Amino acid sequence: MLNYFFGLFSHDIGVDLGTANTLVLVKGKGIMIREPSVVAQHKKTKQVLAIGTEAKKMVGRTPATIVAIRPLRHGVISDFEATEAMLKSFIKKVHENPGSTLPKIARPRVVIGIPSGVTEVERRAVADAAKSAGAREVFLIEEPMAAAIGAGLPIDEATGTFIVDIGGGTTEIAVISLGGIVINKSIRVAGDEMDEDIIAYLRMRYGVLIGERTSEDIKLTIGSASPYLKGEKEMVIRGRDLETGLPKTLKITSSEIREAISTTVSQIVNAIAETIEETPPEMVSDVVEKGITLAGGGALLPGLARLIAQETKLPVYVADDPLTAVVRGCGKLLEDEATLNAVKITRGLS
Repeated sequence: MLNYFFGLFSHDIGVDLGTANTLVLVKGKGIMIREPSVVAQHKKTKQVLAIGTEAKKMVGRTPATIVAIRPLRHGVISDFEATEAMLKSFIKKVHENPGSTLPKIARPRVVIGIPSGVTEVERRAVADAAKSAGAREVFLIEEPMAAAIGAGLPIDEATGTFIVDIGGGTTEIAVISLGGIVINKSIRVAGDEMDEDIIAYLRMRYGVLIGERTSEDIKLTIGSASPYLKGEKEMVIRGRDLETGLPKTLKITSSEIREAISTTVSQIVNAIAETIEETPPEMVSDVVEKGITLAGGGALLPGLARLIAQETKLPVYVADDPLTAVVRGCGKLLEDEATLNAVKITRGLS
């Protein structure tokens, strides 16, 4: 009875709880929130001052009394209270209706995509954070499964479907057949490591220190996994000279950034190759025919699909709107109760 009552005043939502960004999809309405997974809070009182985009603007610019943190690291919760506050804020935001006279009761059903390699304790932390934030029911879905559903791949057929979801904190690789994951590999190497590689490279080569936001801007502007077809790109950046302590401006090229992130890119490509080696022979023939599908923000790195194709000798495709594949998959599961019950994670949550 209570479940029915709360359902009258709540919107079922799908959440891609990412290390870098959190996306929220509302059943019947589409994606309503795309915000950075950042929370700004007072150091001593832990009072939350800003969440999402507003909090990210504060990164590297806060006074001593305020800290802007990312409450998730490598796809798992590193700060429970901050994650709870962030989820509560997003749930409240999607239920706001200024013209409504209905009581403000928001107890939604929530489907959340999480990395496939997390422990039972980490799964429980995500479920508890969502319930503490106001969810009446929480369903956890492995990210590669959610990404495959969101990309429109045939997960229910007796054929091997190869999906790679490259996010901010983890890279999820899986072969799916008959509605289940046959082979999967989850490595905590993804977009964040590329940002760290760029910071380390500029420090070592030029003696210049830059922050996380600048590093991410460099990656998005001139980053690549293989040479550009139409020549190299350049970018002017500003940082602090480690020798003098003064500001320094320099020009960098896409070939330098490609060199900087090459180790991380190689780790991702090697993990894909290892997964192919572990895949049953019959399914390998399916993958040869249908190829590898890339999802997640990392799939947008120029030249990555081409590099993976060269190394694996397999066709590689980038999913439509790869950034939203996981949350769209969660949204589709809200509409399909049977599939949701078949693919949800139950171990460690009973």
